[in-house]
Amino acid sequence: MRVVNINTGERIDSDYGLTQREAKKRLEKHGYNELIRREKMSPFKIFLSQFGDFMTWVLMAATAISGFMGEKADAVTILIIIVLNAVLGFIQEYKTERSLEALKELAAPTAKVIRDGKLITIKARELVIGDIIELEAGDRIPADCVLIKGDDVNADESILTGESIPVEKKIFKGIEFPSGENMLYMGCSIVRGRGRARVIAVGMNTEMGKIAGMLQNIETGRTPLQNKLDKLGEILVYGCIIICGIVTVTGIIRGEDAYKMFLIGVSLAVAAIPEGLPAIVTVSLALGVQRMMKRNALVRKLPAVETLGCTNVICSDKTGTLTQNKMTVKKIYIVDRNCDVTGDGYSTKGDIICNGSRVNVRNIKELRMLIEASVICNNSSIPEEDRKVVFIGNSNSQYSGDPTEISLLIMGAKSGIYRGELLRKYRVIKENPFDSERKMMSVLCGYDRRRYLFVKGAPERVLNKCKSYLENGEETSLSSSIRQKITYANNRMAESALRVLAVAYKEMDSSNVNTGEDDLVFLGLVGMIDPPREEVRDSVIECRLAGIIPVMITGDHKLTARAIASELKILDKDGMVITGEELDRMNDSMLEKIIDRARVFARVNPSHKYRIVRALKKNGMVVAMTGDGVNDAPAIKEADIGIAMGISGTDVTKEVSSMILLDDNFATIVSAVREGRVIYDNIRKFLRYLLSCNIGEVLTMFISSFLSLPIPLLPIQILLVNLATDGLPAMALSLEPGEKDVMSRRPRRKDESIFSDGLRAKIILRGSLIGLCTIAAFSMTLVYFEGNLRLSRTVALATLVMSQLFHVFECRSERHSVFKIGFFTNIYLVAAVLSSMILLITIIYIPWLQSIFYTQGLNLLQWGIVLAFSGTISLISSLIWYSK
Repeated sequence: MRVVNINTGERIDSDYGLTQREAKKRLEKHGYNELIRREKMSPFKIFLSQFGDFMTWVLMAATAISGFMGEKADAVTILIIIVLNAVLGFIQEYKTERSLEALKELAAPTAKVIRDGKLITIKARELVIGDIIELEAGDRIPADCVLIKGDDVNADESILTGESIPVEKKIFKGIEFPSGENMLYMGCSIVRGRGRARVIAVGMNTEMGKIAGMLQNIETGRTPLQNKLDKLGEILVYGCIIICGIVTVTGIIRGEDAYKMFLIGVSLAVAAIPEGLPAIVTVSLALGVQRMMKRNALVRKLPAVETLGCTNVICSDKTGTLTQNKMTVKKIYIVDRNCDVTGDGYSTKGDIICNGSRVNVRNIKELRMLIEASVICNNSSIPEEDRKVVFIGNSNSQYSGDPTEISLLIMGAKSGIYRGELLRKYRVIKENPFDSERKMMSVLCGYDRRRYLFVKGAPERVLNKCKSYLENGEETSLSSSIRQKITYANNRMAESALRVLAVAYKEMDSSNVNTGEDDLVFLGLVGMIDPPREEVRDSVIECRLAGIIPVMITGDHKLTARAIASELKILDKDGMVITGEELDRMNDSMLEKIIDRARVFARVNPSHKYRIVRALKKNGMVVAMTGDGVNDAPAIKEADIGIAMGISGTDVTKEVSSMILLDDNFATIVSAVREGRVIYDNIRKFLRYLLSCNIGEVLTMFISSFLSLPIPLLPIQILLVNLATDGLPAMALSLEPGEKDVMSRRPRRKDESIFSDGLRAKIILRGSLIGLCTIAAFSMTLVYFEGNLRLSRTVALATLVMSQLFHVFECRSERHSVFKIGFFTNIYLVAAVLSSMILLITIIYIPWLQSIFYTQGLNLLQWGIVLAFSGTISLISSLIWYSK
């Protein structure tokens, strides 16, 4: 078929499409098929933004005052610390931006386009005017185009028009300019049918481009946890300012230098306020998202990371997620005859064995017709023996299409019956695609002045449409006893974990107008198996240990579903198997009463999924739900964690999902839940560390002021503590690999406070101990070494820093001693602590730094005081408090 370009008059072969060379030229001419995005913040602007917070401006003002008053060393040192903090903040924010951009690139929509006669998948942004694309139900339309081939194509244009009723599309004949009845618009979705279209506008020249606003790839808004921590930060800011004000005023009243007390107050405020907390949370979430991506889980919405740790029900599709999605036909049943099909996987090597003997299917009409119907009523492709047969968009070296349909083509190939051969014999007139309501697919064909309707689908649906069957090559009335035989054969196959399809046909005169799916002739049953994924069983067991209920949802027969679920340990003796028909007979309140015991839902359609999610949520469950088809979108959106299939999922489902499985594997969901728990644990860990340390710093100054002691730390020393202990160690805590028993705990409640399980008390207690130990070390040195204030401040500085560095190892777990989890299981933390210790030792022993930070070298006795006060508490905590 030739398609005329209405703009240039050129003709494009719709079966061959553009060449790659021509597409490249057009891409250079018209640009990428994308809407104009907001300008990205440059690295320079990100760096400048680090100087925008209030406390930094106050500190810079203090620096200017220091310089003006002649304290140049103080001014330069404080300025260096400000810059170093800004550099650390820049690295964190820049890495986060890069991470999110990488995720956006992965989440970008794709398009199936014909180039050089082959169907390939490219990024939608690389489409050009003139491209021939293929679309089917569930696809998001990647550019403005006209429909040139299709069958029963309907589009949802509500995003443009606000009307929710799908619009039926007609084929563009190329005579007039395109109109709404044959146009497909960028951003809209195909809700029914399949077709082929030609791109006529891209990017900002599309209708969507004209009204602007699309591409909801990854939400970068702040998560609920980040918002909570922002409010916590505000409370801490005001509290610290008040305390620092008291310290400053008290010092002035005691006769201390007003300028020095002002600097101390400002420095203490800067050190005490955990201004890095939001940045570290963001980085922790971003790094966690990257780790999930490496495990084939692409997180589109950051709140999902938090919610994953609360998930207590995972509702998963069976095919491709719990199973390998590599169907192989194993059994064929035609009335009064059972046949085995040998061979495995997608290999065409195998035979049809009936009654123990290999048969030639061409000699058995009902068997031949069954296989021919299965091959014709099909939209997949496999390598053909006849190399003259070329299917546009499918390479002869590839298997393309639905695994169930591929298995039917493989069955045909084992019999010597190929789709290409049949399509030369039968002329396809119309296809009625499979949908979840009918549970059938049919193809109307013409051959030698006759018409044939070939049908395949769910056995119970197809059998209800049949009035006869083939027996010895003749049509025979379908009696109740024969129906019982067929039903019994179907149940036997299903009990063997086989997925069963029924095949039928109808022969008509070409003048017959009744082409409906009724009055059919039953041909037989085809039983195929999709073996479970090897890793899924272990993941299901891990779910159960973690207090998570795995639920299987499938369109398969109840007996098939039961067999697979039992094998995977999803179904136990107390679990229920509920069918779609049973769901239809229940109202919502009835469903809510029994939903907690349901472990398998069989013969369900996507509309049932929505009811299942709502019933589980009504019972207080936090639900993760998988889906791939366009009709799954409501359930995916309703779920707490909506999970789309990355391989088989439609664009519509991916758009509303919180997470995309790049490998369509149930084990990946469990890995993501584990990672979500680890991320949340790590946020609690560095929150505990930062707040404990900040409380210790504030109390050190406050208590000394209250007791009328000399100031234990100078402004420059306070800022140094902030630099040495707050940044790298806290960041390293966000890289904790996770505790071994993280999946042995019950899911946390969704409304649970970040400070639950006594974390608030631990923070206050440990922070108080850090402050008291620092004051004690300072006072002892001051008394023991005859009022040597510089030495005492050096000891106080070392005690405060070392207390925090010891404490960071305590924060690695809320349940286990560091001796149990190991010192070197987080090498980043070890490196961060060593860096901070080297920095401390450097300013204590290098002469020119001693003059800047007002320190002096310590001997072994003095280090003994430091280690006694800084390390004893941590050692006792590790050996006794956490020893379980």
